[in-house]
Order: sequence, then structure tokens, then C-alpha cells
Amino acid sequence: MILVDLNQVVISSLMLQIGSKGYGAEITNDLMRHIVLNTIRAHRNRFHEKYGEIVICTDHHHYWRRDVFPNYKASRKKIREQSGFDWGLIFDTMNTIRDELDEFFPYKVIRVDGAEADDIIATLCHAHGSILAREGDEKILILSSDKDFMQLQKYTNVDQYSPQQNKFIRTDNPERYKREHILKGDRGDGIPNFLSDDDCFVADKRQKPLRATKIEEWQGQEPEDFCDEKMLRNYKRNEQLVDLDKVPNSIAEEVLNQYETKGNGREKLMNYFVKHRLTNLTEHIGEF
Repeated sequence: MILVDLNQVVISSLMLQIGSKGYGAEITNDLMRHIVLNTIRAHRNRFHEKYGEIVICTDHHHYWRRDVFPNYKASRKKIREQSGFDWGLIFDTMNTIRDELDEFFPYKVIRVDGAEADDIIATLCHAHGSILAREGDEKILILSSDKDFMQLQKYTNVDQYSPQQNKFIRTDNPERYKREHILKGDRGDGIPNFLSDDDCFVADKRQKPLRATKIEEWQGQEPEDFCDEKMLRNYKRNEQLVDLDKVPNSIAEEVLNQYETKGNGREKLMNYFVKHRLTNLTEHIGEF
């Protein structure tokens, strides 16, 4: 299966298309539709033979991580406001196209209350991944530039490809990567390092320094062996937010339910292409 991190892939493709300046007025449904469909078509053509069919993994507007850590991704709204883009328009258009993919295309489109695409992708990797390589294992490709997914390379049949960088993302030690990520946090997601307070980024505080020598020293130890009470509390905070083994059971169950029950045939494709005047793509309809 090809697991598409829809928002990440589409937004990175959009930024490449319109450049780094705020051309919000130029972003239309038609432009976004062509970006989404051309991106899916290109990567399905390239990877279908080895990895199988497309699964569209999407973010819900409600994140379970924000329930347990209110500062999760709290700074992104401010960053978007400063970008000059009309993000309301971008997300409304993406939601429309997501619903079109769900209704008209022969793909499983998965969206679960409380889940991000990360949770959907992780759950499907947990369900279909193999720790030990076996003949006949289903090959899984994660289509995303997000390095959070490197931890899922613990499964021998999971690969990751970055459309943004146009290359595979690989790690020889996914568990080591995950431990380092827990220790260091993730500024982009609003997660401070484990030495720093919850409100570090939202209150514009400096993080407490975390030396590379200490990260190396702590790699082979249990957190209880090097943490005091506050450090251990923050370690567990980051572990819950970063470790993709920590997806809540209720979310994982609904992801698997949708994966087993969703999916369309190809009979609606032609009417969709005609309705939206996708003339240039119609001759390639068999590639979707």
C-alpha cells in the first residue's frame, strides 16, 4: 500500500507551485485540484507496481495530542498569519478535494476524529508491518517528507519517500532516532526538549540547553536512570506526543475499521473529470 500524508504532500507541492510569496488570491479550487490529482497520479505511476494501491491519510481538525498537551502545534497559526497566504482558503479547498477523492476515486480515504495522518499511517504500519523480513510481506510506502515516520522503519517492509526532496528517507536505527526525538522535542510541533517547561515556545522562553554528549550518553539508558522527577515527567510528555506506538486504541480501531470497509470502484471517475473540465487529465484516467 502507498500511504499518502495528504496535507503534507499537497501543501509542499503547493508551495513549490506558487513560490514563497503570499499569492493567496491566485489559489483556486482548480489549481489545488490539479496539484492534488497530478501529485497522486505521478506517484501512483512510479510506485504502484512495487507497493500497490493508494490510501489517502488525512488530518481531522480535532487532534488527540492537543487534548493531552494544549500547546501542541500552538504556534502554527501565528506562523501562517505571517506567511501572507490565505490559509483559510487553502484548507477549505483541501477539504473539498479530500471529500471528492472519497466520493469519486478508487482509493480508501481515511479520516478519524482525533487523528492526524501520522496516527493513520502508524496504525496501518503496525497492523501490516513485519519486524522480521518474510517472503511475501506486503510492501508499504509512506509518501511524506515528515521525518517523524522514520521510527516506523523498524518494520522491514516499510519504506518512506519524500516528494519534496525527491528521494527516499532512510535510517539504520529507527529506535535511536525515536529516543533522540523524544529527548530533543520538536519545535515545529510545539514540543520542547525534555529539560524545558510545557509553555517554552508559546511564552517565548529559551529552552534549557541539551548537549549532544548527553543525548549520546542517555541513548542506552532507561529514563528512570537519568531523570529526576521533573525530567521524567517531561520525558513521558514527549514520549506520548512523539512515539507513534502511543496512538490511542479507540483511534487505531476506527482507522482499521475504515481501512477494511472503505473504497470505491472506478465507475464515477469519468463523470468527475467531465464535471470539473479536467481535459488534460482525462486521457490519463487509467493512471488514477
